[in-house]
Amino acid sequence: MISLKDKVALVTGASRGIGRAVAVMFAQAGCDVIINYCNDRDSATEVKRTAEKLGVKAAVVRANMANQKQIDAMVKAAIRNFGRIDVLVCNAGIWKEHAIDKMSVAGLKETIDVNLLGTFYVIRAVVPQMKKQKSGVIITISSTAGQRGEPFHSPYAASKGAIISLTKSLAVELAPHNIRVNCVAPGWVDTDMARPALKGKEGAKVMEQIPLGRVGTPEELAGPILFLASDLSAFITGEILNVNGGAVLCG
Repeated sequence: MISLKDKVALVTGASRGIGRAVAVMFAQAGCDVIINYCNDRDSATEVKRTAEKLGVKAAVVRANMANQKQIDAMVKAAIRNFGRIDVLVCNAGIWKEHAIDKMSVAGLKETIDVNLLGTFYVIRAVVPQMKKQKSGVIITISSTAGQRGEPFHSPYAASKGAIISLTKSLAVELAPHNIRVNCVAPGWVDTDMARPALKGKEGAKVMEQIPLGRVGTPEELAGPILFLASDLSAFITGEILNVNGGAVLCG
């Protein structure tokens, strides 16, 4: 039932993890995909090849989410080459440990620049095209950390909490232009970024806090994101969709 045929999606941080799963699942649904990456071009190129084998158009574009000029150039190139952007998935982010009394200003700024400002920059760059099209879907990625906080990761939690507020604000602002804005808030997911923290005793503690008894897979996040990108969610905007195995239950 879910089809994104003839649609174009830009997915940030799409070379691995959740972003990769989203790009591949969108391609399976018939969507052309623009695969953003920052450092790992080889992995991004592999995602492109996978998407193309599924019969869609795909492109790889490098842009650091902390760099406004690179983001603007990426969006311009995407519109020039594909003619439109129907779906934007703001997935790129970083997660680093910072004890508050040892945190540097540079460390704080790095997380805020990538996670929050990068999301803001790419949305701001895409919205004029979506307004021109009189349609669009924007999906941000928050976290359970943005809902309940996370010790030793306060910059990350703060950035993800801000994304929730940004989503709700833009949902109302952009609704008159037929642009829907929703958010997915993952819990623990088996990705390269999270995997080191899921080993040993700490990993066992994590499992104890998840009613379903395990962490999610990138594909289990990509599915809800695909739903929000599709017409099946046409009357949903400003929503925070929790995908966390029951770890955080919030309405």
